[in-house]
Amino acid sequence: MNKKNNRIFFNGCIFTANPEQPYANTMVVQEGKIDWIGDQGDLEGISGEWMDLHGRRILPGFIDAHLHPLYLADAEKQISCTPPLVNSIEDLLDQIRKQTEGQENNTWIQGWGYDEGKLREGRAPTRWDLDRSAVDVPVIITRTCGHIVTVNSVALEMVGITKETPNPEGGQIDKDANGEPTGILRENARDLVHDVMPVPTLEESADSLAALSPKLLGHGITAITELMARTEPVDYLDIYGEARDKGLKPRTVLYYKWEDLANSSILNEENTNNETPLHIGGIKLFSDGSVSGQTAWVNPPYSGGENTGIPMTSKETLMTAAKAAKKHRVQLVVHAMGEKAIDLIIDTFAGQKGWLDDAPSIRIEHAAMPTKRAIERAAEMGIAFVPQPIFLFAEIESYHHNLGPERTKQAYPIQSMLETGIKLAFSSDAPATPWADPVNPFVGIKAAVTRKAYDGTDTGQDQRVDVATAIRLYTSAAQQITRVPRVGQLTEGYYADFMVLDQDILNIDVEDIDQVQVEETYMSGEKVYQKQ
Repeated sequence: MNKKNNRIFFNGCIFTANPEQPYANTMVVQEGKIDWIGDQGDLEGISGEWMDLHGRRILPGFIDAHLHPLYLADAEKQISCTPPLVNSIEDLLDQIRKQTEGQENNTWIQGWGYDEGKLREGRAPTRWDLDRSAVDVPVIITRTCGHIVTVNSVALEMVGITKETPNPEGGQIDKDANGEPTGILRENARDLVHDVMPVPTLEESADSLAALSPKLLGHGITAITELMARTEPVDYLDIYGEARDKGLKPRTVLYYKWEDLANSSILNEENTNNETPLHIGGIKLFSDGSVSGQTAWVNPPYSGGENTGIPMTSKETLMTAAKAAKKHRVQLVVHAMGEKAIDLIIDTFAGQKGWLDDAPSIRIEHAAMPTKRAIERAAEMGIAFVPQPIFLFAEIESYHHNLGPERTKQAYPIQSMLETGIKLAFSSDAPATPWADPVNPFVGIKAAVTRKAYDGTDTGQDQRVDVATAIRLYTSAAQQITRVPRVGQLTEGYYADFMVLDQDILNIDVEDIDQVQVEETYMSGEKVYQKQ
């Protein structure tokens, strides 16, 4: 250990996320990995570069187990349809008018993040709303969940959507009482528009991702996932590879949509090798939509009607995709929020053995409304859940409207999942939530610890977790699910990926957790972020 290029980080309040040694005050880093960690008093005769942590709280780098970095990077350049900028449809129209000034007619105006529960009008914008602000240019506004869009009449005409256009499989074109399309497109119906929109070049997308890197590192996020990777029109592996060359620093795992891999698999031993900082980790499918958008496949129906959502896959498709995942030894990752969508996955794979030894073979993303029986069966089968605490925190109005207060409190039963033995990781799903800074892990941690929404609404006190557990679900537990090797905890042999906080998150009022900020972030022992 006594080597010239030791870097000794001392005088810190280190939370390691390692249950066998949860706390320390000193780390010795050698060639990017932790060579020793413990109490400084136990170090003898060590030489190297001494780095004083000044008594500050240290955490392992966060791992966002379910994220959409490219969408998040693109959203940074779109109209933010969230408070405080947009609180009504009229506010949104004002922002669109500003965008249209001096803009060419063939340039799309895009916005993200609206939630009708937060809009003064209490409803989603329609084509006729958007037409009042843009009659000559195409407009597409994406709902917070990412599963629903509203487009204006110009966009509908470009796509050719009319009264006679049928719903695509797994999608819905909303129509009014006269059969006219309202401009609201749900689930797979979105692709009718997406398919005709201009595609950014590889260089443009890579530049956007590289520009996002400081934001991620500024939140202590040192490992990320891309849950909507595509092979066409530009392969995401190429985009992210170029982005790394341009400065994207977090370790990255890609999960490709099954539709892209079904007929032309790109998976091979090289690009699925998780020892590389950029690799493919799994195959992604959708079993349903979103709770807040009433497209999650639920039972019983949503409040005040007979709507049970939109089922989006089948047992046959799940089995075929699982066969491919097993062949290439990657995970099967399935979006499922409603009770029926979750049950479909569990019923499909009941009695079947997983194919991975180092992690769950099957992940259920979001797992918003599992029944007690589903939780028990998932635990028995070794299926992992990847929920997002920020959803109830930021989307409380829509959850209450769609489910009612009591059913909302039963959603995302984190404590019950843990007690039953479910492998669990926290994540943000950013930017798919109506929060101005949706990727901020400290908001998610506060939401999980308090089980209160941003406005103080109770979201289920019996499902709270303590702060240390919430941190582990964003670090060491997330590592066990994402399979990024040697990260997620500060222990010997692991990469020295960690953050330095401005407050001691373990010893402050839990109501203030979302105010915690990262002062410095390190990867492999090298500083990659410094708060300005």
